[in-house]
Amino acid sequence: CSFLFHINLFHGNRSSKTFKPKKNIPEGSHQYELLKHAEATLGSGNLRMAVMLPDGEDLNEWVAVNTVDFFNQINMLYGTITDFCTEESCPVMSAGPKYEYHWADGTNIKKPIKCSAPKYIDYLMTWVQDQLDDETLFPSKIGVPFKRNFMSVAKTILKRLFRVYAHIYHQHFDSVMQLQEEAHLNTSFKHFIFFVQEFNLIDRKELVPLQDLIEKLTTKDR
Repeated sequence: CSFLFHINLFHGNRSSKTFKPKKNIPEGSHQYELLKHAEATLGSGNLRMAVMLPDGEDLNEWVAVNTVDFFNQINMLYGTITDFCTEESCPVMSAGPKYEYHWADGTNIKKPIKCSAPKYIDYLMTWVQDQLDDETLFPSKIGVPFKRNFMSVAKTILKRLFRVYAHIYHQHFDSVMQLQEEAHLNTSFKHFIFFVQEFNLIDRKELVPLQDLIEKLTTKDR
């Protein structure tokens, strides 16, 4: 899967079912320009370079644009396998036999609850969508400052999005291969990992469920 094909896949050249509605960045905005810059550098095939903060740009804005993009990518990837991720097949949200996730968002559900993977991912993606739609957290207008807690919210979003990748890899990789989506999944996840590593956005212990895969995908590019 070429990086350019990966970009086309995730930016509208291919019709695909998404799990939640796609989050659009308004055309003509500075963030849209940043997204176009990200697409152009990804197209070069050098992911390490592609994730770096462009000269003169604001780190918060760069993290915001990429967080929206990863939400859209995971949204699409999970959308391709929802038929296989059911209450029956995935009664708990897990990433292999050792890792199980319980849902809490701190507002509607304060105490972590054990639930099926489709329920957990529905909670998770709805919660992420609510954060992305909050103009005070993810301002889309030029000159509107980011809140002080923006980076900690972005880190929580990315930590939770990682869990969807982890669940897909551990529980549904056979289905991904049947659908011939593994190259797209691997390219998307590699981009995600390079990005969170570049800005130290997810604790290493959170990445343990996919540690072997992360080492395999990133070793070649050191």
